[in-house]
Amino acid sequence: MWLAACTTTPPTPSAPVTPTPVARYQASDWSALPNIAEADLVAGFDTWRLHCGKAREAAFKPVCVDAAKVTPNATAVREFLQSRLTPYALRNDDGSDSGLITGYYEPVYPGSRERSAAASVPVYGVPDDLITVELASLYPELKGKRLRGRIEGRKLVPYADAGAIQASGANAPVLAWLTDAMDLQFMQVQGSGRVRLADGSELRLGYADQNGHPYKPVGRWLVEQSVLPASEVSMQSIRQWARANPARMAELLASNPSFVFFRALPASSEGPIGALGVPLTAGYSLAVDPKTVALGSPMLIATTTPDGAPLQRLAAAQDTGGAIRGQVRADFFYGTGDAAGELAGRMKQPGKLWLLWPRDAAPPQ
Repeated sequence: MWLAACTTTPPTPSAPVTPTPVARYQASDWSALPNIAEADLVAGFDTWRLHCGKAREAAFKPVCVDAAKVTPNATAVREFLQSRLTPYALRNDDGSDSGLITGYYEPVYPGSRERSAAASVPVYGVPDDLITVELASLYPELKGKRLRGRIEGRKLVPYADAGAIQASGANAPVLAWLTDAMDLQFMQVQGSGRVRLADGSELRLGYADQNGHPYKPVGRWLVEQSVLPASEVSMQSIRQWARANPARMAELLASNPSFVFFRALPASSEGPIGALGVPLTAGYSLAVDPKTVALGSPMLIATTTPDGAPLQRLAAAQDTGGAIRGQVRADFFYGTGDAAGELAGRMKQPGKLWLLWPRDAAPPQ
């Protein structure tokens, strides 16, 4: 600027540099994709086609009709996929094709239908004063966006955050009482769970609504407090720290302002109900960002387990999650119970994803 002030002729301004947009979906050749074991190919295909009719994209309808007729063996499944679907590699905004694959599960925690000295942590249903406003009815460009709050006088104000709810309760029915506040936190993160009652029966709970505040992982707070390095954050290490620091438990829980409300579900041996409205299948259901992947779509995933073993299979996009945002990002459903939770809690692996899209339909935008 100082040099320009000394010249007799103003310099010619350079044209602004417009960054080249990166395509989120890159058409791939089937021969270049990871090799899927026959058992995983058939199991993943069966998981997808069982609820294919609920796919959010109309382009899948004719594909679903024909998928129902496919003989459940690896050769027939492979031929069908390659003839009817085109694989698209998912890419991040910077053009890279590797992202984060985490794990989740359906926990089973001890609890009671009645409050007791041992079980005093409430699991809330949807509050009577929670108001939800769907914005798409007025602003179509905000499809999928909603406001949540409560009425105060003549105004809609934000609903209480997690810290306030934990301190003062909520104007909501109590579905069950848990024995540990961290159990409730992890059940909210997973989006579902089962409460094991004293008689051995289980109360099945699923996601119903949320208080409208953004989700912030409690593990991030531990990192910010210099309590744990980011590389060591896991469900297990978080619980371990909480047990060793009960005086700071409320502070830890309040660091995540999001609060999930549940609904009671009928008893079933099937997995929890995902965002697609169907039971999840252990090892073959994924939670994805619905802005990137239409729910009900088949996908290929290539990553590793927490122990480093290859994890490559066909799976179905059947769920979403507050922390699942971005293109190359997925949550792998491990199943129900402690063994599944042990794996899910340690799952934080790099991986790649491919969306399988109807060959006769325009590619996703």
